Amino acid sequence: MKTLGTVNAAWAGDRGEADAGVREALAAASGSGDPDAYLTAVAALCGARLLLPIVADGDEAGDGPDPDRHAEMSAVLMTSAAGASGVLAFTGLDALRAFDPAARPVLCTLDEVAGAAVEARAEAIVVDVAGPHLIAIEGDLIGQLAAGNRLVALEDGWGWLSLIG
Repeated sequence: MKTLGTVNAAWAGDRGEADAGVREALAAASGSGDPDAYLTAVAALCGARLLLPIVADGDEAGDGPDPDRHAEMSAVLMTSAAGASGVLAFTGLDALRAFDPAARPVLCTLDEVAGAAVEARAEAIVVDVAGPHLIAIEGDLIGQLAAGNRLVALEDGWGWLSLIG
């Protein structure tokens, strides 16, 4: 995605700590089976800074310098036993490091992660796969998020807030 890695003034001074409110929402949703807790967690993620792990991929084989060899950076995809793929994202540097200490974090929003998932044709966004509280976002939610919409709680349920501008 062309917007990933773009400097965002809102994150100036960000040190990679997870937002406590987001982690609380994920804890409440994780394994609960409660659809409302799940949607509350997704809504919390909509306003959070996330970390997308980037790893070197490509031609890195061999020893010593080689001017013809280069590596590309790519987002991390996981594939389930059933063959479904998911883009990974993390709420904090601690969770990212628990997954892969060598991964480089790219600060992003959930809609940017969703856009990367759409580009990669991934079926899911998997947040905090190594803990502390894993959550997977799937299906139509990814398309709505990739379009720049944010999930919001309404008096009578849930709705989408479209960000214009």
